[in-house]
Amino acid sequence: MRRPKLPKPRRPRVLRLPRTRTGQRRAVQGLMLLCVLALLPATWMYVVTGDRLRTTADAPRTEVAVVFGAGLWDGEPSPYLAHRLDAAAKLYRAGRIKVVLVTGDNSREDYDEPDAMRAYLTKRGVPDGRIVSDYADFDTWDSCVRAKKIFGVDRAVLISQGFHIRRAVALCQAAGVSSYGIGVDAKHDATWYYGGTREIFAAGKAALDAVFKPDPRFLGPKEPGVARALAADGK
Repeated sequence: MRRPKLPKPRRPRVLRLPRTRTGQRRAVQGLMLLCVLALLPATWMYVVTGDRLRTTADAPRTEVAVVFGAGLWDGEPSPYLAHRLDAAAKLYRAGRIKVVLVTGDNSREDYDEPDAMRAYLTKRGVPDGRIVSDYADFDTWDSCVRAKKIFGVDRAVLISQGFHIRRAVALCQAAGVSSYGIGVDAKHDATWYYGGTREIFAAGKAALDAVFKPDPRFLGPKEPGVARALAADGK
């Protein structure tokens, strides 16, 4: 009895360059076009934010600073978030800002980023009445739109790490908030490299958000917190 012939395993297809010069030229041109398209969002961010990056020493005097969330460790701000909050506290003590809007994640009962940020700031000299919390920070675009539409912020200093600050400024500018960014220092560890790599891909979404201006995941009613804090500051 003869054994049945087994089908020969298929060899994986290997991409090959076209054999003709015309085909090769078109393939190279296509690859170059893809590279240009991939870099366009990052180029847009650099153009928009070119003259809008500052340090805590030369930040413009602005009524509001926005601090973006960056995670908690055992209920306390992560080192990255702590650096951002330290910069905000420094600006407040120097008289360069009057109110701090902290934007963080509170999507679970056991995870309250804005309240942890508030507690950290009060321990460093920022009065509780000068801190306003946004509990619906699901991404940077949402935070910028909510700062404008919900909290009535027209001009602000934004505080984040250097790898994120350009995207934050570009998106807040697109959302109608005249913004300057402060990129705080950060240790170049695995988190820093991950954040920098992530920004390459996030730039594409940022460009789409700036063009199409989608509504945030949660908008809700207007909040008078910033206006009240500023009014109390004038008394």
